[in-house]
Amino acid sequence: MSLDLPALRAAVAAHGVVVRILIVSVAGSVPREAGTSMLIWTGGEEGTVGGGELENQATAEARTMLAATALPRLRTVPLGPALGQCCGGSVTLAWERFDAASLPDALPFARPLAGATALRPTLTPAPGTPPQVRDGWLVEAAPAAGRPLWVWGAGHVGRAIVAVLAPWPGVAITWVDLGPDRFPATVPPGVTVLPAVEPALLVRHAPRDADHLILTRSHELDLQLCHALLLHGFTSLGLIGSATKLARFRGRLSSLGHTAAQISRIACPIGDPALGKHPQAIAVGVAAALIRSAGTGRHAEERDATG
Repeated sequence: MSLDLPALRAAVAAHGVVVRILIVSVAGSVPREAGTSMLIWTGGEEGTVGGGELENQATAEARTMLAATALPRLRTVPLGPALGQCCGGSVTLAWERFDAASLPDALPFARPLAGATALRPTLTPAPGTPPQVRDGWLVEAAPAAGRPLWVWGAGHVGRAIVAVLAPWPGVAITWVDLGPDRFPATVPPGVTVLPAVEPALLVRHAPRDADHLILTRSHELDLQLCHALLLHGFTSLGLIGSATKLARFRGRLSSLGHTAAQISRIACPIGDPALGKHPQAIAVGVAAALIRSAGTGRHAEERDATG
């Protein structure tokens, strides 16, 4: 994870002064990974660095920093010996105070720690790189781009899926339906909303490596989208419905010129049927599948990188 600069700016605009707690590095068994952060302000907080006594003490220290300007603090905390937590690993935390005058302009973001004597490093970490301490400076990269996810339909299931997945930094969601009135009054931050009278015409604008979920209220529109996406290309394509619906679509898509191998790439039903058909249950199943596939891809890349 990397610094969510828009969220930090919004928190400062709303609360004036915030302290950000950042997990800089980890060793052994720990609740959260490096790059995880949370924000503290007078009377409130957002996010989590793992809960338990670690978070309890970290937030208490953060609140002591709200009143006075200070350089970032950095400390390594052994979870077992220091806090009595069973994880057994250790976490290096940074505490940093932000107000309107101290917000970073852009990423990557480098700032000196207490006692730093070296000049600002010229390090330019790749997007998504975990935080680094270099020559007395704390450096954070720009966030990695989330994998593109296009959600076609803003009904009950579409809303549940977007609500579950929008907070996850692993996706960049584009949400499509027939008109502005189809969407909820409040859309999660970071979600791109595209009202369209003819949604299938938007397929040409989707990245060819995007994941797609087709959830519209019209079976005919669902079929148009499947047809357009099979022609366009995608990483994955999920269609809400049943085995019966897929069988009918298979025949109609075949008559439109798609091969059996191409049509077999459509997943229907979506989610985990064992969880049930409630919109939230479908959303949980869909989210689990996407997160699992993202993790599999990441681990494969790591294996390739390490030989």
